[in-house]
This record gives sequence, structure tokens and C-alpha cells, in this order.
Amino acid sequence: MKLFVGNLPFSTVEEDLRDLFAAHGTVSDVYLATDRMSGRSRGFAFVTMGSRAEGEAAINALEGHSLDGRNLTVNEARPKTDRPERSERSFSRRR
Repeated sequence: MKLFVGNLPFSTVEEDLRDLFAAHGTVSDVYLATDRMSGRSRGFAFVTMGSRAEGEAAINALEGHSLDGRNLTVNEARPKTDRPERSERSFSRRR
């Protein structure tokens, strides 16, 4: 089960997430989103747990959990197609 983890402190590294989620089951993958230009964390990640039961246990235990003063958002990741599309207008610049 793939989980979305949001509101991460920018100092968070993959090992921190692996350790935090391992208490609730098998962590098979961690993807920490980083800015392409600076390499800094973007404040969110995806953690893949070994089973649905482990994923749900992690959600129940870690949703709202405080990490370095920030309350985490943890829920089941949605496929890209479930997200609303951005309009072209949101990318245009005013002249």
C-alpha cells in the first residue's frame, strides 16, 4: 500500500521516514520528493508499506504525528489521474 506523507520538515531524509514507518510494518520503498534545482526536500514523500493492513496501521498511528514540530499528513496515495488537472491559465504570466 502506497502512502502519501505531507507537511514534512524540510530537514527530513529518507532514513528518518523508513525508521518512523518501520514501527508499523515492512517498508518496501521510500520516495522523498526533492526540488530539481536545489535538491532540497519539497516537504512530502511517498512510503510503500508491505501490505494494506500495515499501511492502515501506519495511517492510524502517524496521521497528525508531530515530527520536528510539524504535524504530518498521512493517507493512502491516489493515482495521478484522481487529482484535478491544472488549467493552462494557472501557468500563464500576466504581462
